[in-house]
Amino acid sequence: MEFRHLGNSGLMVSEIAYGNWITHGSQVEEETAKKCVRAALDAGITTFDTADVYAGGRAEEVLGRALKGERRDGLEIFSKVFNPMGEGKNDRGLSRKHVVRGVEDSLRRIGTDYLDLFQAHRFDHTTPLEETMRAFDDLVRQGKVLYIGVSEWRAEEIERALKIADEMGFDRLVSNQPQYNMLWRVIEGEVVPLSEREGLGQLVWSPLAGGVLSGKYRPGEELPSGSRAADPRSEKFLADKVSDQVLLERVRGLEPLAAEAGLSMAQLSVAWVLQNRNVSTAIIGASRPEQVEKNVQAAGVELDAGLMARIDEVLGDSIQRDPALTKSPDNVRG
Repeated sequence: MEFRHLGNSGLMVSEIAYGNWITHGSQVEEETAKKCVRAALDAGITTFDTADVYAGGRAEEVLGRALKGERRDGLEIFSKVFNPMGEGKNDRGLSRKHVVRGVEDSLRRIGTDYLDLFQAHRFDHTTPLEETMRAFDDLVRQGKVLYIGVSEWRAEEIERALKIADEMGFDRLVSNQPQYNMLWRVIEGEVVPLSEREGLGQLVWSPLAGGVLSGKYRPGEELPSGSRAADPRSEKFLADKVSDQVLLERVRGLEPLAAEAGLSMAQLSVAWVLQNRNVSTAIIGASRPEQVEKNVQAAGVELDAGLMARIDEVLGDSIQRDPALTKSPDNVRG
């Protein structure tokens, strides 16, 4: 396993992180989830990402039990706050009340006394950003959180938060967690240049585009049994992609490029995001331990410029680049 700094901070993270969105507490039985976490640890992964909203808090609980007994100082545990965790008007968003309650609940569910990174899961248009930044800074001062970051924020939103931190003497953001893969490159135009200037690193999720870039979904064929696209609990996240026959045909065109590089399609996809030096870690999920064992082999892989250019040629206009596609809810308390 290779390691990188989280942005310009002193915190080192494994180049590949393990995330448990969708899987833990919902699609995967707990014993299988624990085996996946064990496989990640055995492969040298030390960075684990979760969120309060994943499976209504159960994902944090499963992760905590799976990591029980591991040396805490040898791990980097990340979580997030923003999404609704109850029916009340204050059970969501980035108000001081919800942020403070959110970290307390996450610590309890995971079974730890601090988080290495606490992230604002989306931008809150209904709460003064100064209030949110002060609440996060207070948690740093209390030792409950070591670093703060955001997820799926636009460049202008990140820039506003950094300005407030500088003016008020708060700890600065060190990271952003966006979707990023060969097909979804909306951060490249604005978020990455800003992050490079200001010292933020990207913790990228969905490097396999929900499994589409693994090549498992074939044009004109039935969805594989047991796949995310065939599961009613997750199919909504993939419906557009797996019904796009042109896209699936183009993805199939990547197979000879992966073979040429001596990689599986999944390994090529993970290695691709790691070529961007602003990426601190690529977050992978798994429903089986062998998926972890195979995908971690993308760590440390260097892809030459010629191969990167040919990937772009194969995918063509299936690549999404518009920064406006990064969106947060207009009214989380609606």
